[in-house]
Amino acid sequence: MYPRIFAGLIVLSGSLLIFLSACQKDNSQNTTHLKVHLTDNPYNATEVNVDIKEVNVKLDGVDSANWVSLNTQAGVYNLLDFQNGLDTLLAQGIVPTGNLKEIRFVLGSDNSITIDSVNYPLTIPSGSESGLKIKVDKPLRASLDSLVIDFDAAMSIFQTGKDDFKLKPVLKVK
Repeated sequence: MYPRIFAGLIVLSGSLLIFLSACQKDNSQNTTHLKVHLTDNPYNATEVNVDIKEVNVKLDGVDSANWVSLNTQAGVYNLLDFQNGLDTLLAQGIVPTGNLKEIRFVLGSDNSITIDSVNYPLTIPSGSESGLKIKVDKPLRASLDSLVIDFDAAMSIFQTGKDDFKLKPVLKVK
């Protein structure tokens, strides 16, 4: 009697395994829904506004000259709104699953810093032309993956004159 029950359990388990395998979502497209979030470390200013126009990514196996453009929530972001564990979804898109090599932020010209209620323009050498590139070298998980980019204002802002501020961005993947 016990051998029949044991054999029945084996057949039932095998059938259940085949059924569950067949019901799993097909990921034959080998794509990843990639999300890029933005955060910042504390900095002694009232506002640090950065004009983000585009977020692009470069992957292994994709022509190295081609960047994949993500659906970007373009706008002026006050980095200081995203401190102490807060972040915001900046861009997302479907990309080939593989190894993420680089992320590029393309910036606009509406960048500024406010200190003691005075607003100063923030100039960014080459930021709007070639973009700010971050080397990543991270394998993406199938179906969904997410990155948090720390735009470190404290390490990125330099005062070069009385009313002259430059942004040389320090970006880190968290």
